[in-house]
Amino acid sequence: MITAERPTRASRVACYSLPTLIVPLTVATTAMGGRLIVHLAAPAGDGRAKHDARRLLSRIGCWADRLSRHLEASELSALNADSRTRVPIGPTLAAALWAAREAADESEGFVDITLLDARLAAEGLSFAELAAGVRRSWSLESGPRRTAVVSRPPGVRFDLGGVAKGWLADRALVLLSSWPSAVVDADGDLSVRCRAGDTWAVALDDPRADGATLAIFHLSAPATGWSVQWGVATSGTSVHRWRRGEILHHHLIDPRTGAPARTDVVQATVVCGSALRAEALAKAAVIAGSTDGLALLERAGVKGAVILTESGETLALPQTLTLLAG
Repeated sequence: MITAERPTRASRVACYSLPTLIVPLTVATTAMGGRLIVHLAAPAGDGRAKHDARRLLSRIGCWADRLSRHLEASELSALNADSRTRVPIGPTLAAALWAAREAADESEGFVDITLLDARLAAEGLSFAELAAGVRRSWSLESGPRRTAVVSRPPGVRFDLGGVAKGWLADRALVLLSSWPSAVVDADGDLSVRCRAGDTWAVALDDPRADGATLAIFHLSAPATGWSVQWGVATSGTSVHRWRRGEILHHHLIDPRTGAPARTDVVQATVVCGSALRAEALAKAAVIAGSTDGLALLERAGVKGAVILTESGETLALPQTLTLLAG
């Protein structure tokens, strides 16, 4: 969620270039099981801004459809249904899978897109159980014209999930290069660009109460200099959860066990230089738990992070304080 720093909160979105508050033009659609939103620092009636935002949403929506495991006709579903151990794929899916390799490295292995069957088993939608601690390797080989060939053991299926959202947000922001201050919100994964002198105010939801705010980040660029890109993502166990008997399950699978992560973290938000990296590290922090998660984020050199624990503690890395509203 993005929100205004000042009391005017009707649109829940604001960018300000001191001393003037700009209420950005916002265009939204549904995609990836949630909302895909573009915010541009432009007047509400700016026809070019509306045209660019709608055109971008249409294009990104098409990419999202290719990467969804929920659509039978998607490229990802076709890959998962293919019985071959080596499968050629098109450029969009190839780019997303390369991003998944990057996310796995950034997260020290906590982001693992081969855990689809484990997630389905946790949801009670599959009779297959993933053997605890089993790592299923896979690889990519570059092909002509940005295509690739996927190699994986028999039965390995992929779930791009948050990786796709982070990658889509970053890719969409690149396509908005003519707008120096813009935000792409891919169902909660934000890719943010600020021109010199601008600041976006990004509010972090508190999962303990509807409409409550846990913190507000100020993402800005120096008054003189180049534009700055930010990435913000939140991961947690307070959504996509269900009960099986007396046990509460959630959608974040620990690759070390093949089961929903046992963690003291309810929610983790990471601020860094890209939505993809923020998504991967936020998920890793939740799965790893507060102590190991904060250590991982320190090693990663993120620009800021806020963690909410089951006991109600709000933890933040020291560098986060420079980003927080007073």
